[in-house]
Amino acid sequence: MATLAQRRTLTADTLGLLLGSLGLLGFSLTLPMTRLAVGALDPTIVGLGRALVAAVLAAIYLRATRQPRPTRRQWGSLALVAGGVVLGFPLLSAWATVRLPAAHGAIILGVLPLLTALAGVLRAGEKPSRGFWLAGLAGSAVVIGFALNQGAGGLQAADVVLLGAVAAAALGYAEGGRLARELGGAQVICWALLLGVPFIALPVAQAVVLHGLSAPPTAWAAFVYVATISQFLAFFAWYRGMALAGVARVGQLQLLQPFLTLLWSAALLGEVITPPMLLAAGLVLIIVALGRRAGVRRTEF
Repeated sequence: MATLAQRRTLTADTLGLLLGSLGLLGFSLTLPMTRLAVGALDPTIVGLGRALVAAVLAAIYLRATRQPRPTRRQWGSLALVAGGVVLGFPLLSAWATVRLPAAHGAIILGVLPLLTALAGVLRAGEKPSRGFWLAGLAGSAVVIGFALNQGAGGLQAADVVLLGAVAAAALGYAEGGRLARELGGAQVICWALLLGVPFIALPVAQAVVLHGLSAPPTAWAAFVYVATISQFLAFFAWYRGMALAGVARVGQLQLLQPFLTLLWSAALLGEVITPPMLLAAGLVLIIVALGRRAGVRRTEF
């Protein structure tokens, strides 16, 4: 019979995975919405401007809820979060998205869970078991194999930039998940957004002057989504989930993101769901379930 402490851990893990899944659902529209936005707006406006809008929302939230200021040590961690998910990933992914087919994004996203787990080892004091690593490798192999089968072709120079974006996201996820144990998920992303404002405002202003803001309503709707959901609200659930269930365990859910993105494309753009897609998604679901059973030890870091 499970002890009270074990039941509490199981409950925390389950809630953490549910919140992580909710955050992932919000993230799953990021790449298609970014592609739609950069079709009419400059990548800097999309990549960094979305963080500027989210920072305004963050300031309102922190003011309304009267959150205390982070400590000096926490500001250092927040700088890593800001560098990863406020500056690095949005700007690099927006730049690469203009130059790459969507299938290339699926290839690179296939390695994101492994990089997140590695960052969790380095920054969050986590020690995934051998079974967890095997599940992660198998899941990444399925995602990458599926993307190649869909006609991604050979890697291009811009893939290096997208890989850099993924590495930045992995670091930002791991550091934010660790810090959320102390501050809370909402506070982590809000303070990180405010910390990034001095580095965002000038490049965005220059891009606006050079390229203007003329764009159709669809592009602006996509921009509003990535600013309010991808860059802000989805992180509330994502970081809280990582604080409860762990960086590596919640990060592994990202194996499902390429398939969720394709499902959104089918629902919104009329793209066809193929049998290989269903097969690959089913295999990934099984692998994620097996990874859920694999152990991940967490220590204070």
